[in-house]
Amino acid sequence: MAGARAYDVIVYGATGFTGRLVAEHMLATYGVGRDVDWAIAGRSKAKLETVKREIGAPDALPIVIADASNPATLATMAQSAGVVITTVGPYQLYGEPLVAACTEAGTDYVDLCGEPAWMAAMIARYDKQAKATGARIVFSCGFDSIPFDLGVTFLQQQSQERIGAPLKRVRGRVRAMKGGFSGGT
Repeated sequence: MAGARAYDVIVYGATGFTGRLVAEHMLATYGVGRDVDWAIAGRSKAKLETVKREIGAPDALPIVIADASNPATLATMAQSAGVVITTVGPYQLYGEPLVAACTEAGTDYVDLCGEPAWMAAMIARYDKQAKATGARIVFSCGFDSIPFDLGVTFLQQQSQERIGAPLKRVRGRVRAMKGGFSGGT
């Protein structure tokens, strides 16, 4: 399905706690070598091989080596994928080079950032280029999924049922939070 790009999806940061969970989900949902061509990525081939073995992925699951401190590796990764899902944070320290690489390559970018000031700075710097290249930059995907990801899904379903059309815009905010941090924070 990847078309002109080697991969439909690359999971960058697959050796971290959350990245590994994303890789496990991709494997369980899409397998390897079927409808979605995907790969895991990170700095260390040895650690990525370990993740591959521990999640039960076949040898055929591709590995991409990319390092947040090496923009050339990020550019190569972005050029090879339709979308890069990144769990490499904190984003204010490690995120901008990948946003830049994705916007330049016209590659969709997805993260789970919870850093509003950084997100605002990225929008100010890269919105115009992303629109020009067709890259879609999605911040905070999965950040407290109940009110946002699942909440928007619920609202859109209700809108379809009640008025026969999706909502054009949904806005939300966090007023207070309870609970603890995941192992990836």
